[in-house]
Amino acid sequence: MRSLFCAATSPSRPAARRGRGPGGWRSAWGASLAALLAIVPAAWAEDLPEYRIKAAFVYNFALFTEWPADLGPVLNLCILGQDPFGKEADELQGKAVGARRFAVRRIGTRDTLDGCQVVFIAQSAIAGLSRVLDAVRGHPVLTVADSVDAASQGVAINMSAGQAKVSFEANLKSARNAGLNLSSKLLRLATEVYQ
Repeated sequence: MRSLFCAATSPSRPAARRGRGPGGWRSAWGASLAALLAIVPAAWAEDLPEYRIKAAFVYNFALFTEWPADLGPVLNLCILGQDPFGKEADELQGKAVGARRFAVRRIGTRDTLDGCQVVFIAQSAIAGLSRVLDAVRGHPVLTVADSVDAASQGVAINMSAGQAKVSFEANLKSARNAGLNLSSKLLRLATEVYQ
């Protein structure tokens, strides 16, 4: 099966750099994200693990986020708490996110979040959500979870799974307070956007 990680649309690819009319490579990414969301029900029918699909979503969330220019060449994806992804997250290691690369770190609930740019808050760590949000406040960190009401409590993007599909909601205020801009293409696909 074709990779769920939209590798064909990396901005390092020549077709993406040249642009494709209005919107250039962002249009290509938008088409790729829409394609990803379209294949998720079919992927689920093939019995792909839920967290393989969610790992693909996390990757695309990072792609569709505008990061500060001075951030550096690496985006550290920190999985906080008991890792639900397993080997699925390992497939993100070294993957291009625009001009940067993903580095995957697994951290315990008592570890520091210094150096993390994407923090996935596992369900096992959601009880400490307010501590996590306090720790990343004022830093360019995209917070992602898959727990009930996490976006309404301040997580930037919260995923949910049901009826053979993964959906997500976004907290635009939380992302902006972190100095991050979520693509309008991404926001159009969200089931709810908190302002």
